[in-house]
Amino acid sequence: MKFPGQRKSKHYFPVESRDPLTNELNPVISPKHTHITGIDQTLVDIEAHVDQAFIDRHKLVKGNSLLIDDLAAQALYQELQDKQLITAEFAGGTIGNTLHNYSTLADGRSVMFGVMSQNITIGDYAYRYLCNTSSRVDLNHLQAVDGPVGRCFTLISDCGERTFAISKGHMDKLTPEFIDEKLVKTGAALALTAYLMRAGDDPITQAAMQAIEYAHQAKVPVVLTLGTRFLIEDDPQWWQQFIREHVTVLAMNEEEAEALTGESDVLLACESALEWCDLILCTAGSRGLFMAGYTDESFKRTTSHTLLPGAIPEFNQYEFSRPMLKADCQQALKVYSHIAPFMGGPEKITNTNGAGDGALSALLHDMAANVFHRSNVEQSSKHRFEALSYSSFAQI
Repeated sequence: MKFPGQRKSKHYFPVESRDPLTNELNPVISPKHTHITGIDQTLVDIEAHVDQAFIDRHKLVKGNSLLIDDLAAQALYQELQDKQLITAEFAGGTIGNTLHNYSTLADGRSVMFGVMSQNITIGDYAYRYLCNTSSRVDLNHLQAVDGPVGRCFTLISDCGERTFAISKGHMDKLTPEFIDEKLVKTGAALALTAYLMRAGDDPITQAAMQAIEYAHQAKVPVVLTLGTRFLIEDDPQWWQQFIREHVTVLAMNEEEAEALTGESDVLLACESALEWCDLILCTAGSRGLFMAGYTDESFKRTTSHTLLPGAIPEFNQYEFSRPMLKADCQQALKVYSHIAPFMGGPEKITNTNGAGDGALSALLHDMAANVFHRSNVEQSSKHRFEALSYSSFAQI
């Protein structure tokens, strides 16, 4: 299966291919393109090497993560710039990373809703955010704010210890009127992060709920990534209810899965979470990646891979099936799949930042490819039943 995008190889569904000798006889076929949307707290990651005196001067705690206000953030940033201590500035944020990865992978459009500083200076953090985000990510719908976007300072000491200073800036100031109803309703998916639901008195939570309402009206899948276990374990019952009411696809890691369900085993955690949503993507560090979801009994397909042991014996038996909404199944069957890390993974994982975002972008790519194919090759046998993705659990 070759997905939409600029590739040298020919598509398996070449909807634009025409014989040049018959071009004048045949009408031009223009494919109907698709996109995905997402909402994020616009955040820039700023990395620098500093000494202990710098950490003490800015009243930070070595090895800890602290929230700082705009004035403290500006003073910190100014000193880093003056002394040329910054080693990297790049776009951050879970959904921002996911949309960037999706657009890079699919060579397709994604639309981000969020905020951006109205006044940008060449070389500053907001400028870096725009420079380091794929041009296929549509940033034209960002809300202009009079002030900084979010900044996460990663300060690395000589011993390698990381100290974090986080400034929210105006990243939570997105208002509901900046959510484009048509774009959400015509998208293949709406991607959100759990952080949006914990913005205090800021309006980004209302903006997210408005987008969710638009998505539900058009039956667009709502995709939620959990962010961090600390956020979930504060009130797992609230999150369970939120997922049950609003979420189609859930992305998490094994720690977040345990915080949400109380199950330490990844498979059992996924089995529990399937009571609240339709499809799950769960990264498990050095163990690889798990998927869980539903298919209809009549459309199940048996794997040709080795059957795997686990808390659910031979859990991957039907991993060649395609994911479906539970509501679309006459007789719903829970399906699980697992893939080990590429080449067995490294001897030691030193940084997992963005691993889940990369995995989620691949899933979104497959979901968007399904919508693309259905809208352009509607009579294909692929669409004799309603599936959430183009590929099987195992292929995704």
